[in-house]
Amino acid sequence: MVWRQWVDWTRVLLFGDRERKGIVVLALLYLVLIDVALMYLTPFLYMLSTMFKTTADLLDPTIKWVPTSLAWDNLKLAWQGLKFPDALKNSLIVSGGSAVGQVFFCSLTGYAFGRLKFPGRNALFLLLIFSFLIPPQTLIIPLYVLFKNLGLLGTHWGILLPALLGHGVRGALFVIIFRQFFLTLPKELEDAALIDGAGPFRVYWRVMIPLAKPAILVVFLFSFVWHWNETFVTGMLLGGKDVPLSLSLFNLNKVLTGMYPETEGSFDLNETVRMAASFLIIMPPLLVYMIAQRWFVEGVERTGLVE
Repeated sequence: MVWRQWVDWTRVLLFGDRERKGIVVLALLYLVLIDVALMYLTPFLYMLSTMFKTTADLLDPTIKWVPTSLAWDNLKLAWQGLKFPDALKNSLIVSGGSAVGQVFFCSLTGYAFGRLKFPGRNALFLLLIFSFLIPPQTLIIPLYVLFKNLGLLGTHWGILLPALLGHGVRGALFVIIFRQFFLTLPKELEDAALIDGAGPFRVYWRVMIPLAKPAILVVFLFSFVWHWNETFVTGMLLGGKDVPLSLSLFNLNKVLTGMYPETEGSFDLNETVRMAASFLIIMPPLLVYMIAQRWFVEGVERTGLVE
């Protein structure tokens, strides 16, 4: 009997039961989490290490992670090469404006698909899903011709206008997120507002939007980051005018060669500056995420994105 109890206690300790996880399960879980964390953190740590290296450290094969001294000039060169203040302003206009536009218009469209009944609703929603599956590369030529005829090439409106019409980068996905969220809300709230004389838009603005804060935060962050990192459509429509940070990185080596002609032909020697430029580019969205992390995780859970 004592032997049986000892075996059961050991089994629960190692493998757990319905109430708690065992040591073996926890060890495997933490091992997987550490591996995943290292997979994502290693490139970031390499970027931090390289951006502070001197040219001598970069050429020394014995120095991989820890530089002999901190070369702060790399950040200064990256700041100048990116034309950081102007590029940051352009990125905030494109990313922030598109995110705000998509939050409003995609939520309005998602409310219509989720709560209103009108002819052809299901067929239009299927078309919306189909548009989400179309690669943006297949649409760039007609999109380019359209904005050229409208005179919007080389302006921020070429990026902002689709977002203000409920589309833009991943716009169909955001409509689906809002639709699924609005479908989870009790119908009694809507009925009570309609009895009080509210119309569909007032129900959307007074009842649905205050309850949709988790979905709004998720869509805003996703839209902001995806527009921040987007280069293909942005590069085609903006060209070389008022470029955001994501496109400034492509022009960095050309700018550095113009600033320092002696570096021409020494492409690899600019790796430290490129890493510093990459750090400057990812810092704004990283700060936004760090501030909103708590609400973002809650929003992902409540919108059903983890299912």
